[in-house]
Amino acid sequence: MQRSLSWSGQRLGIWREGRLRVPVLIRVAWRTLLLVALVAGSITFVLPFAWMVSTSLKTPPQVWVQPPVWIPDPVEFQNYVKAWTVVPTPTYLKNTLVITGFSLVGHVLSSALVAYSFARLRWRLREPLFAVLIATMMLPYQVTMIPVFLLFNKIGWVNTLKPLIVPAFFGAAFYIFLLRQFFLTIPVELDEAAIMDGANPLTIWWKIMLPLAQPALGAVGIFSFMGHWNDFVGPLIYLNSTDKWTLALGVIAFRLQYTTNWEQLMAYSTMIMLPCLLVYLFFQRYFIQGIVFSGLKG
Repeated sequence: MQRSLSWSGQRLGIWREGRLRVPVLIRVAWRTLLLVALVAGSITFVLPFAWMVSTSLKTPPQVWVQPPVWIPDPVEFQNYVKAWTVVPTPTYLKNTLVITGFSLVGHVLSSALVAYSFARLRWRLREPLFAVLIATMMLPYQVTMIPVFLLFNKIGWVNTLKPLIVPAFFGAAFYIFLLRQFFLTIPVELDEAAIMDGANPLTIWWKIMLPLAQPALGAVGIFSFMGHWNDFVGPLIYLNSTDKWTLALGVIAFRLQYTTNWEQLMAYSTMIMLPCLLVYLFFQRYFIQGIVFSGLKG
């Protein structure tokens, strides 16, 4: 009897161990498959950038050699010097910095103020207006492009930097939504304690909400910087004079003058993209925290 029970217990142990091993094997296989997919996706996105940087360091004969050469020999750093000087890059850079800097400040401050109003203050028609704000995110840029251009043309802002800067000080629907979601995660008790100490809503927004919302503000800043730094359609529509062009439009000037200098064009493109890459690498912690925490509460 004891031997029979012992044998049954061994069978039961083997059966349970087998049941435990199957889910473990499935999890390992799933994680391996997921890792392979992530690596393949990363290579797909990194490959064009690596090819651009490689081409920017090649001599003209190496650009067309077959099979393609990934590691230039010799390395031609002079392409960057030529790409910087053949077009008025300093002028384009100054215009881009002015547009990007002012627009970034405008987006952060105005969007944070409107988001604070939607998240904390109680006023009539707050919810319907927020719904209208979210609905504007569904409108493609091409729908509003012509009416907005006609408006700026009517007030004489065409061929100036104002159409690319001033709208940022009136907020942006996506940034307002992002910051509102983050403000909702901050305890209301902080506002109540500040009110008891005599603080008004503007003081609460400036001294309490903004310091606590640094991750979300960092995410908005990164989005705004990258959007205006890489903006091509806006400057193309509103800027007619070449002395007001941005770096994105500088690619057109470079392409029209030097049609076959692909190595210098790749060097120019690399220089334009490098600030965006550095900003994301240095501030990615704020970017990730802002996106994650903004979705905790609706």
